[in-house]
Amino acid sequence: MPPFPVVVTEAEYQRAERTYQAESRVRIVVAPVAEAALAKAITEAGARHAIVGGKPYVGPLYAVLPRGGVLARFGVGHDGIDKAAATAAGVLCTNTPGVLDQSVAEFTMALISGAARRVPAMDAAMHSGSWTPREGIELAGKTLVVVGCGRIGRAVARIAGKGFGMRVVGLARSAAQASPGDADFEEITTDMPRAFGSADFVSLHMPSAPENRHYIRSETLALLPARAWLINTARGAVVDEVALHEALTSQRLAGAALDVFDREPYEPAKAGADLRTLPNVVLAPHVGSHTAEANHRMASRALQNVVRGDARDYQGLDLLNPDVLPTLMR
Repeated sequence: MPPFPVVVTEAEYQRAERTYQAESRVRIVVAPVAEAALAKAITEAGARHAIVGGKPYVGPLYAVLPRGGVLARFGVGHDGIDKAAATAAGVLCTNTPGVLDQSVAEFTMALISGAARRVPAMDAAMHSGSWTPREGIELAGKTLVVVGCGRIGRAVARIAGKGFGMRVVGLARSAAQASPGDADFEEITTDMPRAFGSADFVSLHMPSAPENRHYIRSETLALLPARAWLINTARGAVVDEVALHEALTSQRLAGAALDVFDREPYEPAKAGADLRTLPNVVLAPHVGSHTAEANHRMASRALQNVVRGDARDYQGLDLLNPDVLPTLMR
């Protein structure tokens, strides 16, 4: 059977070119990220399936993918995909759960340890020709509050607790999520004031759901002690960046290390609230999952979803919109 065409957005193709080219069952067509150009490429290629990144797709894409086609997210977060529109169009939406946990967890700990030892500030000073040793702190015995106790949160907890000797507290949104027995955490609680009040570091690992928008805001930041650092490798929308800027400039918070932002590439949420100007902020361009290993796993899993979807093997999909299945089985 000849290979069938699969359109892959350029950025996601570049992250795992060898993996895509090694899949003999498909013919890869590289396309722009912008939705209109992506939709045009799908039509011109006669493709039924597409692999995309995290950019928002809100309209034309769902008009050109045929019923039973797969829109495969290269990654885990899927807030950029309109699942309702896809379901109405009969399009299967998938993601790649579990394949980037280790990469994001390791990067989270790199941010935490770098902040604790003030590595970014000393690196900048050395590059400018200045020899300015700075005192840091040890992580052993410090309290890390992990907000969101899913796969990545548990991986962070395991590395922090077993590798660095930190006291790790999981903060869950509901009592059902706070069930005891997870050995990676010293405890899991729903009591935010108590958890935040003891924190040396707070690390966010929650999806960008509507109910999580600006989960970290003035009121929640006020619960943290002045020594605490906020770490975000989840989604930028969960943090009110203006409130964070105010907390940092008023020294109500020791610092922040951020890999994700409300607008990417980063733009200040408000004039005069540019996080890039603050010395107690560590910034990275959304690279938590950007390792050779995770990129290979994400591409492989996305291709697996496409191949299974094309074969109507729906049971094996990482399906995000299961409501679409009855419409495809008539």
